[in-house]
Amino acid sequence: MDQPANDLLIGREGRLGRITLNRPRALNALNRAMIDGMTEALAEFAADDEISAVLLDGAGERGLCAGGDIRAVHDATRDGDLGSALAFFRAEYRLNAAIAEFPKPYVALMDGIVMGGGVGVSAHGLWRLVTDRTRLAMPETGIGFVPDVGGTWLLGRAGVAGLRAALCSTELDGEACLALGLADFLLPAMRLPEVAEVLAGCETRADVAAALAGLAGPTARQPSALPDWAAYAYARPTMEAILTALKAGPEAAREEAALLARKCPFSLKVTLRAVRTAPGLGSLRAALAQEFRLVQCLITRPDFREGVRAAIIDKDRSPSWTPATLAEIPDALIDAAFAAGDQGGLGW
Repeated sequence: MDQPANDLLIGREGRLGRITLNRPRALNALNRAMIDGMTEALAEFAADDEISAVLLDGAGERGLCAGGDIRAVHDATRDGDLGSALAFFRAEYRLNAAIAEFPKPYVALMDGIVMGGGVGVSAHGLWRLVTDRTRLAMPETGIGFVPDVGGTWLLGRAGVAGLRAALCSTELDGEACLALGLADFLLPAMRLPEVAEVLAGCETRADVAAALAGLAGPTARQPSALPDWAAYAYARPTMEAILTALKAGPEAAREEAALLARKCPFSLKVTLRAVRTAPGLGSLRAALAQEFRLVQCLITRPDFREGVRAAIIDKDRSPSWTPATLAEIPDALIDAAFAAGDQGGLGW
C-alpha cells in the first residue's frame, strides 16, 4: 500500500512545524506511507524545542482529505491479505490517538472536503479551523463500513445530532461542524494563507490561541438545532424504530427514511450501537479499540467489498447488500461484530 514519500510534505516555518497532505489528484487520500510519515514527523516535532506548534493542511483547492485509501484496503482483503489491511488501520488509529495526545498545539485546516480518514487526522487536534468551503462527512454506512478513525467517539459525544450525521453520512458545513463540536474556529477561506504566517512566530500555546482567535474573530457556537421529527426519530432505540418514526413523519422525514434505506443495513445497525456506546467507553483510545474490533469483522464481509465496488470502483451507486434488510439481521450477528478478536490489537 506504500506510495512515494512526496505524497506528504514535511517542513517548518519559524517555530511552526508543517505537514501537508500532497495527493491533490486523489483529494489527498491517506495511504500507508503518509500515515507512517505523519507519525514520524509528529514524534520529531514533539521532541524539537524550536517547534511551538504544528499545522496540518492539504494540497490543492478541493479539500484537506477525502479519507483513507479504502481502495487499497479493498484490494488487500479481496486478495486474502487481511494482515496488510489490518496493519493499515492499526497504523491509522495509532496516528489518530497521537494527534489527540500531541503535547503541543496541533492546528488543522479543515477546508473543503474532509471525509473519513481526513476527519481522523484533523478533528482530534487541539484547534480545528473550518471555513465557508468546509464539507465534512463520515460516509461509511454507504460502503458497508462504520464511522471509524475515532468517528464514533466524536459523533457519539455530539448526541442525537451526531448519531444522525453518522447514520445518514450527512455533509456538514463549517457552522454545523462548530455546533457538533468538530471544530473550534470558523474563518473565511480567503484568510487561510495567513494562518501559517501568524503561527510561525508564536512561542507559547497562549500565543497560538490568541493568533487563531484574531484571525477568526468571534466564533459563536450555536447548539445543533434538529427538527422535532429528527430529534424524536433518532432517539428511538433501534434502527427499525428510527425508520418507522421517520416514515410516519413529514415529507422531509420520509425523504430521510428513503436515504437510509439505501445504506448498508448491517452497517446501520453496527453504527447505531457503536456511536451510542462510544462516549461511555471513557476515552478516544477505548473507542478506537472498539472500532478496530469492528473493522476486523466488517472488512471480511461481502457488504464491504460490494460497497467499495459500487461507490469507488464501478461507481454505479447500486450496491446489493447482504443481508438486504434490517429484519434479516439478528442482534446476535451484531453482538458477534463487537466481540471480534483483537488480531494483535492497537498495541497499547
